[in-house]
Amino acid sequence: MITSIVAVVLLVATAAFLAAAETSLTNVPRVRALALSESEERGASGLLRLLEHRDRALNPVLLLVLVCHLLAATIVGLVARSYLGPLGILVAVVVEVVVIFVFAEAAPKTYALQHPERTALFVAPVVQVLAGFPPVRLVTRLLIGLSNVVLPGKGRRTGPAVSEEDLLALADVAVEAGEIESGERALIRSIIDFGDTVAREVMVPRPDMVTVTADVTVREAMEVAITNGFSRIPAYDDGIDDIVGVVHAKDLMRAMRDHLGQTPVRPLLRPPSFVPETKRVSELLKEMQARRTHLAIVVDEYGGTAGLVTLEDLIEELVGEIVDEFDVEDPLLEPLPNGDWRVSARMPLDEVNELLRLDLPEGDWDTLGGLLFNALGHVPSEGEAVEIDGHRLRAERVDGRRIERVRITRGPRSS
Repeated sequence: MITSIVAVVLLVATAAFLAAAETSLTNVPRVRALALSESEERGASGLLRLLEHRDRALNPVLLLVLVCHLLAATIVGLVARSYLGPLGILVAVVVEVVVIFVFAEAAPKTYALQHPERTALFVAPVVQVLAGFPPVRLVTRLLIGLSNVVLPGKGRRTGPAVSEEDLLALADVAVEAGEIESGERALIRSIIDFGDTVAREVMVPRPDMVTVTADVTVREAMEVAITNGFSRIPAYDDGIDDIVGVVHAKDLMRAMRDHLGQTPVRPLLRPPSFVPETKRVSELLKEMQARRTHLAIVVDEYGGTAGLVTLEDLIEELVGEIVDEFDVEDPLLEPLPNGDWRVSARMPLDEVNELLRLDLPEGDWDTLGGLLFNALGHVPSEGEAVEIDGHRLRAERVDGRRIERVRITRGPRSS
């Protein structure tokens, strides 16, 4: 009897230890273990080796947890049956469920979730020994092979993949250690976000496009290029939805030099590039580099012109705004003395939320102006406002049917 009780206690304790190991090793990022190792934290190098091949450590742990549970349940069942008969089986099941759930599962896993790094450093040496123990390793491989027969496929294979959260966590650690500047961390974030951005989010929208007709004279097109400071201008036939080419300023200058200022620009047009508005900018950048094009026309699902995107727009997504002598600097965000913010309506809503620490709702709209349009349900007049999630948004500047600037008065929930 005493021997059985001691055995059950040891099995439950072992299961609790392994449950904590499983939870901590699952929740500690590899980059965090790398940072602990570089700071020469005791046991961190062994933890790092485990996390480099996480599956090799977790599979034996899961197997041993199951073995501990089954052995403990079997011993308790046999002892209870010898003393209480058939009723002892029921009593054993109840006791085992309570004991295993509380002491071997809930308690150790909760502690491991609250203190993942401390727990992982503590369990790593033991797990390393267990995972390398030949009988455990052999049985684990046999059982995994059997599971792959039941569920055909390549089985569970983990590669050296690193999540976006891991990269950002590593960047945070590097900033704290003084290895990189905060601006470099922002660049890393921009590169990560770059992969999820589509052309619609970075394009110059249709109302802001500067275009000319295909039959305009070279002199007139040259004046448009000089006035706006553009080196490439789209040209159309029957409206902006019928873009037929792109005229380059250098071609206009050659024509002017050859005294062709009164001739149409149509012979100078170069074939336009068209991309869907859902095209990922990471793919678009590669295509524009391969084709050596600096401008592409963005079309919507109906084939109409939604806007245009330039190589500069794509690069700005990575490095931030590039301001040249032709750009009129109008700040996207402007703090006001009373605590309000004056914001460009064209600013992406996710950037507004991140920079101002707001939680404005996102939906079918991409910009702050789109949110205001949706909330009002009509074209606002200057000064018209609406309450959204406790924040007051007012159309401070409206040009025709377009919202130019929005004034945000933050609600009491903002920090």
